[in-house]
Amino acid sequence: MNAQIRKAESNDMAQVLRLITELAVYEKEPDAVEITVDDLIAYGTGEDRDFTCFIAEREGDILGIALVYFRFSTWKGRTVHLEDLIVREQYRGQGIGMTLYTEVINYTYSLGLKRVEWVVLDWNTNAVDFYQRSGATVMQEWNTVQMDTQAMKQFLVSKGKID
Repeated sequence: MNAQIRKAESNDMAQVLRLITELAVYEKEPDAVEITVDDLIAYGTGEDRDFTCFIAEREGDILGIALVYFRFSTWKGRTVHLEDLIVREQYRGQGIGMTLYTEVINYTYSLGLKRVEWVVLDWNTNAVDFYQRSGATVMQEWNTVQMDTQAMKQFLVSKGKID
């Protein structure tokens, strides 16, 4: 794998969004991406950014990304959440995913944090196997819970918080 790993900059975000969209298609949610390039720039660059995006780049072409942000665990303190690890389809199997994954683990460990965590779809057996081979624990007993904008609105209306 001859790709350089670095943190994403503003001018990378259009390619980052293309990778995010590619992942959404792979995960059978092609219309789920609502974020824009401007959002990625606003939240992922500068001194007070909400996330860090590592990119694997070759000759100006972004081959993959790993997007992380900080969380807080009442048991462990500050942790890192790996939101997405994406490698463009034509570059999979070349070690790019492992290199990005290693960068995330090194980033977390070098900060002295006690945990890095992420979610993986149960049907994505390649990813599950990849993570288990690395020594990660895939927790079967936990369920991811989410509430979208419409569900939040309905809940708040039912509680009399909004009209």
